[in-house]
Amino acid sequence: MSSGAATGTGPAGQPTVTVLDYGSGNVRSAVRALERAGAKVTLSARPDDVLGADGLVVPGVGAFGSVMAELKSVDAIRMIGRRVAGGRPVLGICVGLQVLFEAGVEHGVREEGMGEWPGTVELLPADVVPHMGWNTVKAAEGSILFNGVENERFYFVHSYGVQSWDFDVIQPKMKPPAVTWSEHGAPFIAAVENGPLCATQFHPEKSGDAGARLLRNWVQSLKGDRD
Repeated sequence: MSSGAATGTGPAGQPTVTVLDYGSGNVRSAVRALERAGAKVTLSARPDDVLGADGLVVPGVGAFGSVMAELKSVDAIRMIGRRVAGGRPVLGICVGLQVLFEAGVEHGVREEGMGEWPGTVELLPADVVPHMGWNTVKAAEGSILFNGVENERFYFVHSYGVQSWDFDVIQPKMKPPAVTWSEHGAPFIAAVENGPLCATQFHPEKSGDAGARLLRNWVQSLKGDRD
């Protein structure tokens, strides 16, 4: 893991990735998985690293409101917005996906999210929560992330999820994002691919060979974005 700036490219054109360091749980497994996927990885919240890397990964563990507060404390909301506006790739993981939506409701309390996508994160209507363990997904047609792993299982740990999607209704003239679904008590969004902004509800870094392939797909896409 590099501690230096993530600006530019790594050896022999190796893509640079910054994993956002804002106090969200154990991110070392994500760093190692991205390194194995072929990226030069920096764990940092420094603006130069966040804005200058080929790709930014936003992990997330814990409560929706707490993650939003921690992101705000390092000015990450603004920096993520700048990257997305400039077409610079961002990958959210777990609560890092959830905070990209309009809001989250936990224990009756509504917290505002980033609002990049419409929808509210709510408790899954299942007999057993959290949803913990391996589950299949219904990959979106033409998905880049799930290329080669469309029929594989991925590792989930969450009690809340986004259970509806109406982006194409709100923005009827825009090409709708690729949305991948899974199910636990009810269908919920497992991943979204929306131009430079992608996210997964599951943990690819904990999803064995399938997760490793998904991360390689994302890292490889950074080369094309840079060219």
